[in-house]
Amino acid sequence: MASTLPFEKLSRDDQIKRLYEEGLFVVGIRYYGYKVNLFLLGTEYFEVFINHKKACIERIGRLDTQHSRMKFYADQVRLPHL
Repeated sequence: MASTLPFEKLSRDDQIKRLYEEGLFVVGIRYYGYKVNLFLLGTEYFEVFINHKKACIERIGRLDTQHSRMKFYADQVRLPHL
């Protein structure tokens, strides 16, 4: 059962669980020292920053459509106009 809490209010573990169980994996990119997995959850996109050297998730956040990372996504998939 999905939580009624806003995504940002969930614990890191619950955010991860929700994305991986309820979200749709879109694409993974390499961005500096990270592997960044992009997920679609409902109508919103979220990025999961994985530090592969430390083997841990360092950050989860909503996709910033103004960030330069968008060009990396655009090279691999066609996202709807955000």
